[in-house]
Amino acid sequence: MDRAALQRRLDDLVRENRFTIAVVFPAVGAVLLLASAEGVVPPPLAFQPTLILFGTLVMRLPLIAGVGPLVDRRAAVAILAVTAYAYGIEFVGVRTGWPYGHFEYGIDLGPMLAGEVPVGLPVFFLPLVLNSYLLVLLLLGDSARRRAVRLLATLATVLAVDLVLDPGAVALGFWAYDGGGAYYGVPLSNYAGWVLSGAVAVGCFDLGFDHGALVERLRACSFMLDDLVSFVLLWGLVNVFYGNAVAALVAAGFLAALLRTDEFDGAVLRRPVERFAGR
Repeated sequence: MDRAALQRRLDDLVRENRFTIAVVFPAVGAVLLLASAEGVVPPPLAFQPTLILFGTLVMRLPLIAGVGPLVDRRAAVAILAVTAYAYGIEFVGVRTGWPYGHFEYGIDLGPMLAGEVPVGLPVFFLPLVLNSYLLVLLLLGDSARRRAVRLLATLATVLAVDLVLDPGAVALGFWAYDGGGAYYGVPLSNYAGWVLSGAVAVGCFDLGFDHGALVERLRACSFMLDDLVSFVLLWGLVNVFYGNAVAALVAAGFLAALLRTDEFDGAVLRRPVERFAGR
């Protein structure tokens, strides 16, 4: 089977299962994570790393399918460069506390490189940046043609993403910062680190992908940002549960932005209801 046929099959798979991927998986994931953190799930199953990686990969499918046709040699180099950078800066961060602040992982996120950095780190980090980039392209429209505008707007969006992610992850015990921090246990140094890491990743993606081709694919592919929907639902629910009001409000802002782009419209929610009703 050639690449085009595989791409069509993947597109169809994601399109036919949008509600399951973008709503059911993050909702179930949030419940399992919260149950694990609260001691409801017994130790052998609590924060089960295989389930965490599997669920994350499933929720990444819309982004993988959406971007897949645009990954040429230049884009592949950009992805590899960001992957290498993510591993490198995480090693430095774990060992020295720079640039994010001293922290340590509290739960098993799967196999570890040198016992310090999760092998699955690119699966967790790269999509956050790429989803931010795609959202900016949609929201800014013609303004995003100016490189400086889209780079700065994407970096700000990446920081907003971490305003949702880190408080929830700390509350669950995914990782912890020495001495805590002013923002729901997260130190401000973490966000200074994200400015650096985000700038590198955004710059690489901007150089690696064809801006015009991404915009065309976004317009043609209705599910391309469903991974961001999953992120907002999962971490939004976690932050609501733990009373992280600011983080929850930022998540709600992302959801409002996604609804504004019409990338995740009522048809996604209507379809499973019609199936259930036998229509």
